[in-house]
Amino acid sequence: MHRRSWRTAIVACGLLCLSGAFGVPAWAGPPEITERGQLRVCADGNNLPFSNRDGEGFENRIADMMAEELDVPVTYVWAPQIMGFVRNTLDLGVCDVIIGVAAGYELVRNTNAYYRSVYSLIVPEDSDLDVSSLHDPALADLRLGAITDTPPVVPLRSAGASVKTYALQADTRVVSPVRNAVQDVADGVTQGAVLWGPIAGYYASRQDPPLRVLPLVGDTPGAHLQFRITMGVRRGEPRWMDWINDFIDRRQADIDAVLADYGVPLVDRHGQLIPVDSNEQGD
Repeated sequence: MHRRSWRTAIVACGLLCLSGAFGVPAWAGPPEITERGQLRVCADGNNLPFSNRDGEGFENRIADMMAEELDVPVTYVWAPQIMGFVRNTLDLGVCDVIIGVAAGYELVRNTNAYYRSVYSLIVPEDSDLDVSSLHDPALADLRLGAITDTPPVVPLRSAGASVKTYALQADTRVVSPVRNAVQDVADGVTQGAVLWGPIAGYYASRQDPPLRVLPLVGDTPGAHLQFRITMGVRRGEPRWMDWINDFIDRRQADIDAVLADYGVPLVDRHGQLIPVDSNEQGD
């Protein structure tokens, strides 16, 4: 997750572009495609729980749902989600949608949000920790992991925790910092790790024994830990964006069920945790 890449576009919204100044159109690209023979998805081929080449991520499953409605096959353009991902995929016109992008990420046009999640603390199952805020005094003097430059790092240090950081941008074909962070909790190297909710929920549930997930839905001054996740499309494709927005609206319950299968902690528009069996939408 990082403010300079779209996946960690888990950051504040950027400035809006002035689209109508001096009568210059906001988009000078080719005409919008109106008929699609395939659903072309830009994705990372080794980035669970989001996507992988074997179709095991929740974004893969959502793409399958979209393709089924369009009655076309899914094809992928694979690229590691590091600096230049959007430029080398969506912007080149070789694929047409990124399934997961933080709302406000300025390099794409955002659809409506299809879920909201929150950074979460993962701890061993037998840990006495029970916190919902990084401002909690119980975190003082603990050894906790976090991905460098992500929102939890500064408040963790302010709380008095000793923070072990893991690389932010990495070629997922070679290394997985988030898996390393989770494994360190399981091995006792750290006493916990604060990770983006979908990552925390997925990997915590796959440890043996499973780790406990504490969604950080409490007030944490100075930290933005909750984010709305959209799909990203190119500017100048209003029909395509409208179709995706309609898909999200109609299939929200099915999308929520997929996210629940992957242990994604969902929050509502008021920032409150949505129980797993709730039918309330995340947008």
